[in-house]
Amino acid sequence: MWYFSWILGLSLACAFSILNAMWFELRVVAHNERKREELLQQRAAMQDE
Repeated sequence: MWYFSWILGLSLACAFSILNAMWFELRVVAHNERKREELLQQRAAMQDE
């Protein structure tokens, strides 16, 4: 019966790693969007001068 706990642990570890990768991707996308907005604001400010 030890194999049930082993399979459960392995599937939980896989699920955790997938969720962690998805969270990391969302953070990278949000960071890139923030940087893009800052760059666009800087360009707009330079054109106004």
